[in-house]
Amino acid sequence: MRCPEDGKLIQGYVDGELDLLSTLQLEAHLRECATCVQAYKNHQMLRSVMRGEGFYFNAPKDLANRIRLSLRGADEADKVGHQMPAPVREVRGPMRWRISWTFATIAASLALIALITWRLGPVASRHSQDDLMTQEVLASHVRSLMADHLTDVSSSDQHTVKPWFNGKLDFSPPVQDLSKEGFPLVGGRLDYLGNRPVAALVYQRRKHFINLFVWPASTGPGQQMVMRQGYNLLHWTQSGMAYWAVSDLNSAELQEFARLVQGRSAALP
Repeated sequence: MRCPEDGKLIQGYVDGELDLLSTLQLEAHLRECATCVQAYKNHQMLRSVMRGEGFYFNAPKDLANRIRLSLRGADEADKVGHQMPAPVREVRGPMRWRISWTFATIAASLALIALITWRLGPVASRHSQDDLMTQEVLASHVRSLMADHLTDVSSSDQHTVKPWFNGKLDFSPPVQDLSKEGFPLVGGRLDYLGNRPVAALVYQRRKHFINLFVWPASTGPGQQMVMRQGYNLLHWTQSGMAYWAVSDLNSAELQEFARLVQGRSAALP
């Protein structure tokens, strides 16, 4: 895939308007093209800044009165200036106050712009990274279904799936058997997300498959759920692990699945 010449493909990707095939093709391209990655980040930052509540500010209540007083003082200074020598007019109080007010306004505006950039910059960057990870997780889920590579180890026994990851990852993923609760374990596989190998645990609910991606993470946001292209994605961090659950299962049942995983994980020693 060549770089999008007019940027419309990246804009559609940022807004979630691309079809699944175009999304997968662009994501593969983004993993190889630093220029397009930067363009994607720029679009994300611009969208985040324009939508952020911190971009809008209400003027102080007394601003209108101060402007009127400033204009009135300037008019009075002009009238007085016609009746006295020019050098005296230039140093009179009202005129000097008006000049000082102008410089103060400019300085305050520059400080405000700097504050907005300082506060919104990291937020925009964080949102960009979160959205990119969401797309990566969704693409991995879809690829596992399309390529008929759902599992590397197929088993409903957690004591078979968990040891299979030994030596293949630098961590031991928690694996639970949820068959009694209606979410039987299907197996597991290795995957690659966020520039690192991760564990993908596969569960099933009737005819719906759930990919549960797990890797170490010291901190993270609270539980978050988003919908992309008809799929529900649920993300949380617990006990030093990041979890991403993705499926075409309805949101209520996916949240039930997450609660079961969280409960079992909390009970682990």
